[in-house]
Amino acid sequence: MKARKTLSSWLVNRYLLIIRNEENFAEKTTFSFTYAKVILLTVTVFILLMALSLFLVKTLLAQWFDPRHAQMEANKKLYELAVKMDSLSQEVEEKDNFIMNFQRVLRGDTSDVYDNYENTAPTNDQTITAAVDVNKLSPIDSQFRQEFEQTDLSLLNFNSASYNELQEIFFFSPISGFVSAPYRVKEGHFGVDIVAKKNEPVKCVADGTVIMASWTQDSGYVIAIQHRGNLISVYKHNAELLKKVGNFVNAGEIISIIGNTGELTDGPHLHFELWSNGNSVNPEEFVTF
Repeated sequence: MKARKTLSSWLVNRYLLIIRNEENFAEKTTFSFTYAKVILLTVTVFILLMALSLFLVKTLLAQWFDPRHAQMEANKKLYELAVKMDSLSQEVEEKDNFIMNFQRVLRGDTSDVYDNYENTAPTNDQTITAAVDVNKLSPIDSQFRQEFEQTDLSLLNFNSASYNELQEIFFFSPISGFVSAPYRVKEGHFGVDIVAKKNEPVKCVADGTVIMASWTQDSGYVIAIQHRGNLISVYKHNAELLKKVGNFVNAGEIISIIGNTGELTDGPHLHFELWSNGNSVNPEEFVTF
């Protein structure tokens, strides 16, 4: 009992700490305390310091003090690599499908070229065409071309100076894909339709200045670019336009995103036209898609 009273008295007895000036012993500050308060304050400070230390070890100082930090970082990098591998595998598979379809086209089998593309234009009466060398045409084709040039439907003579000038220009391909609808003046189709992957960027075929970048009811988002030699390229049915009127664009620069806008479209594709001196020309004569 006496020991308990002595410990209790020692804890609750009040003490006074007086701070005096050393020279004149003037009283500066006094502190009233008990040992119980001192112990409680010490324990509280110790707990706070421990909590702060644990926080720093888990966050800022983890790479030096936490032995699991290296393993966690390695696991995170492995996860990121796995995600990238999945994306690369998907891209490789899509490119393999593209190459297989292209090889099938070269063999003349176009029955299921578009089966691997979702939401593309219908395959009825579609024709897969390639760039044609005018100098290597058969006599029948040459005769047909001459008859065609003599009609009112011929908008640009293939032996004209403008045609020869266009042949000397190097055109970038606006997009890589399959020509689903070729150039047909008799049907009022003054360009080519190219089916490509979703959200594929559309590139400018040559250096020039944007003269039109707006929305139309029939063709959706349309952008037109004026090039040298009174040449104009037109890109229709875009999902988004990335250039404005007056912008100068370089050959191969991205100008829009392929889309399915406007009333005269039935699937994601790019409608591409070339106009020289106010006359429509067949883009496939000068651009390889």
